Amino acid sequence: MKAMFYVLAAFVVMGLGFWAYQENYKTQQAIKDVRGLHREIGAAHERLGILRAEWAYLNRPDRLNDLAELNFDRLGLLPLMPDAFGNVSQIIYPLPDILPITDPIDVRSVPQLTGEDAL
Repeated sequence: MKAMFYVLAAFVVMGLGFWAYQENYKTQQAIKDVRGLHREIGAAHERLGILRAEWAYLNRPDRLNDLAELNFDRLGLLPLMPDAFGNVSQIIYPLPDILPITDPIDVRSVPQLTGEDAL
């Protein structure tokens, strides 16, 4: 009986060792994947910073003004002036749609209440 217990305990220890071995390699692979993702995120942040710098460079007011002047014949762009804007009171809002009457009520045929009946 003791021999069977020792053999069973040995199998359990070997099974646990195999499980620990597998989990160790899964953990190491997950750590490598996370490091790779961190590198990709860092590269994406770097590209985003470069793109923001390029966007800021291309949208310089003096450059845009020069482009507007060069292409005035084709585009007809004018500089923004305060009088180019309107007031909110000048906005014409659309009127709400009038819904069709589907179930009319004839109020002429309703008897009028008088005196004590009206209370």
